[in-house]
Amino acid sequence: MTKPPTAASDVIVLLVDDQMIVARAVRQLLAQDQDIALHYCPSPQQAVERAAALQPTVILQDLVMPGIDGLELVRVYRATPATAEIPIIMLSTKEDPTTKSQAFAEGANDYLVKLPDRIELVARLRYHSRAYRALAVLRDLATRDGLTGVWNRKMIFDTLREELARAERIGNALSIVMVDLDKFKNINDTFGHPAGDAVLQEASRRLSACIRVYDHVGRYGGEEFLIVLPSCDREQARELSERLRQSVANVPVNVDGKELHITCSLGVASIDTANLITVEALVHAADEALYLAKEKGRNCVQVAPLPVLGRMI
Repeated sequence: MTKPPTAASDVIVLLVDDQMIVARAVRQLLAQDQDIALHYCPSPQQAVERAAALQPTVILQDLVMPGIDGLELVRVYRATPATAEIPIIMLSTKEDPTTKSQAFAEGANDYLVKLPDRIELVARLRYHSRAYRALAVLRDLATRDGLTGVWNRKMIFDTLREELARAERIGNALSIVMVDLDKFKNINDTFGHPAGDAVLQEASRRLSACIRVYDHVGRYGGEEFLIVLPSCDREQARELSERLRQSVANVPVNVDGKELHITCSLGVASIDTANLITVEALVHAADEALYLAKEKGRNCVQVAPLPVLGRMI
């Protein structure tokens, strides 16, 4: 049961409740509000996965459901990066201060006795959604590169540290790619800095379009990008890097009617399940591979050998 989003859907609600009658009632309460899109998940076991995929602006969730306690589900939301900051409104059949306190302590943002008055429900959904979207804007300003829109240097390094710790904890492979636009200074010198900015924006768009949904692209500095590839071994990273190289080189960038042919050089470094390494050592290995790609004539991919990736003490 889903009320489809409209062009004006500013509020995206995921209702998690095992009772279909509640879902129908909420759907009726929101039927006249065209700015609210309602999505329904009857299974609490699938709620976190559904929320991560949908990215609602607010989760409306029952407190008591079969198979999993509603408060436990809130803890799982908060421990999952994709849902950690989505507002959660708990629905309960009773007004109980102790239960309310527990819900807030676990990370819920609000608490309503079901079924609430329509005006109150709509007001709270809109309020939490506006606050969430405003927070997202502020977060983007703090974590995105202002020119290209990819992660800024601090954020891509924070992400790399998190992914490296996860890879070592669960024994997964991890790869990174250093990407440098070839002879970029010539573009600035010949066509001007606005043209250089346009090339950087288009290059970042192409790189972002080639990676998997759970990969990460950040601007390392100047015309260099750092790409983090979780659960990606050395050979997979090499193949992906070749696709990245082709995506940049195969189609000219049109800037004010001029077709600019650009290429990039790429350096790959990886760890497998047996490796331990610091962030600094991994980036250094990728940088060395990038330098070798430049030495070999640019517009190519070079991969750092695994033996150089020992833990730096």
